[in-house]
Amino acid sequence: MRIEGAVPEGDASAVMTVAELAALPAVVDLMTAARALRIGRTTAYMLARADDFPCPVLRVGGEYRVPVVGLIRVLGLDPSIG
Repeated sequence: MRIEGAVPEGDASAVMTVAELAALPAVVDLMTAARALRIGRTTAYMLARADDFPCPVLRVGGEYRVPVVGLIRVLGLDPSIG
């Protein structure tokens, strides 16, 4: 199963499988979360800064971190996959 979305066709590196999601650590960087959600870099940072990212985002020092459980929930997947 592949997570589909708005990344341009032919950009296979941007497609994240459910197996890849399941293998993620408990917390990932914003770009990994954006890849799973098929959100571009600029949009991801804009949403995070506006506190409007589709799932919870933590600010750790000068970086954004995303708990994978929230990412899995927003994707509508079974939380037990991780």
